[in-house]
Formats: sequence, structure tokens, C-alpha cells
Amino acid sequence: MGGEVEVDETFIGGLSRNMHISKRRARINGTGGRDKIAILGILKRHGKVRTSVVPDVTRHTLRGKVLESVSVGSQVFTDAWVAYTGLNAEYIHNVIDHAKAYAVENVHTNGLEHYWSLLKRTIRGTYVSVEPFHLFRYLDEQAFRYNKREDIDDRGRFDMAVSQIIAKRLTWNRLTGNNQKEPPLPN
Repeated sequence: MGGEVEVDETFIGGLSRNMHISKRRARINGTGGRDKIAILGILKRHGKVRTSVVPDVTRHTLRGKVLESVSVGSQVFTDAWVAYTGLNAEYIHNVIDHAKAYAVENVHTNGLEHYWSLLKRTIRGTYVSVEPFHLFRYLDEQAFRYNKREDIDDRGRFDMAVSQIIAKRLTWNRLTGNNQKEPPLPN
């Protein structure tokens, strides 16, 4: 990706309000990212989004993902999270401090914040419960839907998805992460 690119992270996991008060006190610290899955999003403004599950939100991890996905010399917009410091060596790095404002002229991450709201509403409203093992699949589906939002309608997206599964087989063992070798299909 190049041009104007927004980078942000979010966390997916259980809601603290659904926990018993004793469990909530033991598990939730600070902003509530503990025991949740970290996701990094990279959005080309007025373009496509890429998301990926990341092991943590440290400088090393986030910087590596940004370098892997964004062309050097691009304008990168992030929030004030300390892990994004140092991006100005390769990029034109613009930072918005959400403690002060959510947008100052062209400096914001509102496009990606909008995408996170769509993703989280889909998980809460449609899927209700998402296992961490399968989270990347839900991310891929949401990114596909978002990236094709202007090109084709729902029927077109469905037809495209179905046309790409011809002669592909997803087995129960692969779906559940059990890597045992499966017997071949009978003829």
C-alpha cells in the first residue's frame, strides 16, 4: 500500500460486563486488552483494508507489519500509542493523540475506527462467539466484504465467494486444527 495509510490496532475478546464481578476484578486491568486477541489493521484511505492477528502490540511487532505492508515514503497516520514511535524514519508519520482530539484536519484514524466498529458489530450481532483459533477467518471475511463494498452487491460477493470454492475441501480435522492425516475420499 502507498499514499495515505491509516494504521491502528484493536482487541477482540470477551466483554467485561458479561463476567462475574470477582472474575472481572481478577482478569481486567487497565483498558481491558489482557486475555484478548490483538489485531492490527492497515487501511489505504479511500481504498482497501488489511487486517491480521498479531501476537502482541509491541514496537517490534507493529513496526514489522507496517514495513511489510506499506511502501516506504508513504504518509502513515496512527494514534499516539508508543509502539508507533520511530516510523518517521521510513514514512511521513502523522500522529493523532486521542486524549486531545480524534481528528485535526487530515490527521486521524477515523477510517480504520469505522472499520473496527463494523467488525465488532458483525462479531457481536451475527457470530456472537468467535474462537481465537478461527479469528483470522472472520477477519478475512470482513476485509473481503469491506474491500468489495463499492464494486459489487451482496449477491455478487456471494457468487464470487462460491465460485472460488469449487474443488476445494475443508475437512473437519483442518477446521478444528487437528493435523492428523485424513483418508482420501472414495471415488
